[in-house]
Amino acid sequence: MHALHSQTSSVDEESAKDVKDVKDANSTKELSTTSVPSERQTRWTRRRIIFFAGLAFLVSVLVALIVALPIVLRRQHRGFQSPIPNDSGISDDPTNLGNGGPLRPSDLAQPVLAVNNFPDPGLLEYNGTWYAFGTNQKGQKRVHIPIATSKDFIKWTLMGEDALPVVGPWELEINHWAPDVIRRDDGRFVLYYSGQVKGFGTHHCVGVAVSNGTSPLGPYNPEDQPLACPREYGGAIDPSPFRDVDGKLYVTYKSDGNSVGHGGNCNNGIAPLVHTPIMLQEMENDGVTPVGDPIEILDITPSDGPLVEAPRIIRTKEGIYVLTFSSHCDTSPQYDVKYATSTSVKGPYQRAPKPLLQTGDYNLVSPGGASISRDGTKMVFHANCGIYRCMYASAVNITHTTIDFIAL
Repeated sequence: MHALHSQTSSVDEESAKDVKDVKDANSTKELSTTSVPSERQTRWTRRRIIFFAGLAFLVSVLVALIVALPIVLRRQHRGFQSPIPNDSGISDDPTNLGNGGPLRPSDLAQPVLAVNNFPDPGLLEYNGTWYAFGTNQKGQKRVHIPIATSKDFIKWTLMGEDALPVVGPWELEINHWAPDVIRRDDGRFVLYYSGQVKGFGTHHCVGVAVSNGTSPLGPYNPEDQPLACPREYGGAIDPSPFRDVDGKLYVTYKSDGNSVGHGGNCNNGIAPLVHTPIMLQEMENDGVTPVGDPIEILDITPSDGPLVEAPRIIRTKEGIYVLTFSSHCDTSPQYDVKYATSTSVKGPYQRAPKPLLQTGDYNLVSPGGASISRDGTKMVFHANCGIYRCMYASAVNITHTTIDFIAL
C-alpha cells in the first residue's frame, strides 16, 4: 500500500508539473502574440503613413499655389519685362521698349512701361508726335542724350539719333543727365541738360544747346559755357524750361548741395545737412541768355530726406502753377514724386499733403523724375525695373490743386 501510495503521489506530481508547463507555455505564447504585431498589422500601418504623408504633400502644394498666384498676377500686371537685345544701335546695354500694348479695362490708370533703361525723361509734344529725352547710360560715350518718340503715348520707339552728338568744351563726354526741350519762337528748339564738368570731380552743371534746324530730334549745338554752375553748392542739375502765359521763359533746376554733403544717404545724411534748393532762372527769348539772378522757390524739409530734385513747372487752365519734384535718394525705396502749387510762378509754393507717386503705387518701385505735358494731360516718369530705371507713361487730370491718374 505504501509503495502504491508513493507511486500515485509521484504520478500526481508529474501530472501537476505537466499542467504547469502547459500553462507556462500558453502564457508565453499569449505574451509573444501581444508584443509582436502581425504582418497584416504592419502593412496597414505603413499604408496609413503613406496616405497621410501624401495628403500632407497635397495640402502643402495647394497652400503654395494660393500664396504664389497673387504674386504672379501682380508681376504680370506690373508690366515689367526682362531686357532683350537692343537693335537700335545706341548701346550694347539693353535700352529697349516695353510691351506698350493697348490697355485692358482692368488696367484703369495703370502707367504703361514705355522704354527700358530711360531715366529722368523730359517730355515734348510737337506736330502730333511725343518726344522723350532721357539720361544716357552710366559711363556711356557713344550717345549723350537718347530720344524716344510716340504717336499715341502708349507705344514708344527708341530713336537712333543722339540729340547732342558733340558736347560743350566745358564738359566731359560721359554722364549726361535729365535733359528737357522747349520750342523757341523762331521754330528752333532749345535743349537743357546736366553735364559733368571738366576738372570738377564728378560734379555736374546745367548746359544749354540749340537745334541746327526745326526738328526736335536735333542735332543740338552746345553753348561754350554752362548756363548754371554754382560751384560752392556742388554745381547744378535737372534743368527744365517753362514758358508762362505772358511769354516769359524760365528754367528751373536744382542746386546740387548733397554732392558736397558730409556723407551718409546720397552724401547728405549726416548733419549738418546741406541745402539742395530748387531755383528759378528767368531767360531771354533766345533760351540761352539768363535775365538777372535765379531765385529759390523750394528747399528740403525733414520729410524729404537728403534732397529734393527733378523740378518741373506747368500752369493749369485755372491759373495754378504746379511744381513737381522728387525727394529722398534715388537709390532708396523712399524715392518719390511730390508736388506743390502756387498762384505765382515765383511762389511761394504750398506742398500737397501726400506724394503724387511713391513705392507701392501701381506696383511701382522708387518712382521719380516726373515730367507733365504743357497741357497738363500726360506724364512720363521713371521707376525701377530690375537693374534698370524704365520710363513709364500715364495720363493725368489736374483739378485746381489736385492731380489724379486716369486711363490713357
